[in-house]
Amino acid sequence: MDPIALAAGTALVSAIAADAWQGARTGLVAVWHRVRPEQAEAVDAELAETRAQVLAARQAGEADTEQALVADWQLRIQALLRANPAVAVELRRLLDTQLAPALSPEEQSRIGTLMMRAEASGGGRVYQAGRDQHIIEQ
Repeated sequence: MDPIALAAGTALVSAIAADAWQGARTGLVAVWHRVRPEQAEAVDAELAETRAQVLAARQAGEADTEQALVADWQLRIQALLRANPAVAVELRRLLDTQLAPALSPEEQSRIGTLMMRAEASGGGRVYQAGRDQHIIEQ
């Protein structure tokens, strides 16, 4: 899945549960309107429904429900990117200017993306880490 879809879906669901939810809603609906105008009104209504579901899930302590909503929006945003890959720039701007700033530092750390790829041949070793790494070889 596109890293922007992953990050935007995660940030969107967190942001719509916060005070800045209207900005998140307006921003995403505007992006949708540009790419798929016939779906923009439905997306607007679905965002309102998602907000109600997220708030209820948080109140009930249902992290699985919130995670399912994140996955749903990640898939929707991925489909939007497939329809128009150029919208990635707009989504990144929305993520950086409206969604991420509305989140707590803990929530902001959840939207980061790390992709690593490595290959080794001839018995070589590959060490990768997203953070600290300590290797002791004997």
